[in-house]
Amino acid sequence: MKKASKVFYITFALVILTVAFGVIAPETFESATGSIRNYINTAFGWYYLLIMAILMICVAIIMVSPYGKIRLGKDSDRPEFSTFSWISMLFSAGMGIGLVFYGASEPLSHFAVQTATTELGSDAAFKEALQRSYYHWGIHIWTMYGMVALSLAFFQFRKGQPALISSTLKPIFGDKMNGPLGTLVDVLAVFATVFGVATSLGFGAAQINGGIAYLFGAPQEYWVQIIIIGVVTILFIISAWSGLNKGIKYLSNINMILAVILLMLVLVLGPTLLILNMFTETFGEYIQNLISLSFKSAPLNAENRSWLDSWTIFYWAWWISWAPFVSMFIARVSKGRTIREFLAGVVLAPSIFAGIWYATFGTTAINFQKSGIDLTAFPTEQTLFAMFNELPLGFLMSIIAIMLVSTFFITSADSATFVLGMQSTHGSLLPSNQIKILWGIAQSMVAAILLSVGGLTAVQNTIIIAALPFSFVIILMMFALFKALNLELQLMQNKK
Repeated sequence: MKKASKVFYITFALVILTVAFGVIAPETFESATGSIRNYINTAFGWYYLLIMAILMICVAIIMVSPYGKIRLGKDSDRPEFSTFSWISMLFSAGMGIGLVFYGASEPLSHFAVQTATTELGSDAAFKEALQRSYYHWGIHIWTMYGMVALSLAFFQFRKGQPALISSTLKPIFGDKMNGPLGTLVDVLAVFATVFGVATSLGFGAAQINGGIAYLFGAPQEYWVQIIIIGVVTILFIISAWSGLNKGIKYLSNINMILAVILLMLVLVLGPTLLILNMFTETFGEYIQNLISLSFKSAPLNAENRSWLDSWTIFYWAWWISWAPFVSMFIARVSKGRTIREFLAGVVLAPSIFAGIWYATFGTTAINFQKSGIDLTAFPTEQTLFAMFNELPLGFLMSIIAIMLVSTFFITSADSATFVLGMQSTHGSLLPSNQIKILWGIAQSMVAAILLSVGGLTAVQNTIIIAALPFSFVIILMMFALFKALNLELQLMQNKK
């Protein structure tokens, strides 16, 4: 196939083998991957906490250091996209669908189902539920994406290297990254991307189906989800065909506008004063407790440790598994910005927006729960719609939410096909439509096949397992980046 690399063929074969295993022996697949995942959570939880905390410290150092003035590109380059479009695109690729899926249900779970450290249903649990949601969706995830994306963008645009994960390791390994070692790194990145996005497609289809079922009484069945995946696949392939400057940019802008509209409706029609007060206090406490939260591993409390394994450690592994895709996409749309501007945009804007989102949706859901309306009785994909049902204009908000999930669904898949195309065509910044469409269809088929056998949990387990070796790649990327940034500063000073 035109311009396809070895990475394309090797990963495609691995994806087929993994899906075949999931279809032929779904119970064995889920049991085996679940056991490995549980072992990793228990044995490497401390490691995941440390690596995420260290990445946060690295971002702080780079932002205040002379490195911050280096431009991601030539000194004459300027940003390709407006700040609004840029933030919309990185936000849509990085977490969009998850905010809608978990915006109400996660804080509610931390308050009413299983708390991290406090008494179930208490005022302390209310505040802790919001803080933990900020923790899982805020600064840590975006510093990790930011550092990986920074490394990719620096080597692509400043040093002229191919848009590949393996290119970022050349300061350490040199030309060895052009051989089997580099291929291994890139295959791992593409594999994690395919299954990470396929899982999100499955969750997205389930939530759209859940919303339609709740609103219109449509059946919540596998065949309905297949139709949803089919329609979305056609839409994101059309978007992918139109390219980065049209399809993804316009859809990302629409996502952001719809998200802000939905957020403002809930803020105004929900318990407004309580939301504003809870955000002010709990976000302030989250910032204040950021360091202690980052290192909290609960070694002497089995119950608290179990909660950490189920939530925080799971999230850190999950985000690391998404890093190849999200960071590659963020890097691709960030040419021309200075490192300081890049990190400020990538870390601060989405973290603050996620905080406002969780404070608004979480406070509203918990407030209804406290008033005697049991939202925990609904499955996760319907919690949001059940909450809207208790608000004025609830039907309108539900329709907007379904539209938002759909557009996030399309942009995530669209961004992923673009990144998969780059990664499997020797790092081309403009991969061919043929490769993008093949990856798009492959992702959707993986999601559809695994939904049919109830295999999404096993796939989640698989990519969390894949996150462990990729976390070592991230550590090496950081060493290589600091080495290259030091050399770059010296070159800049010598030119003066």
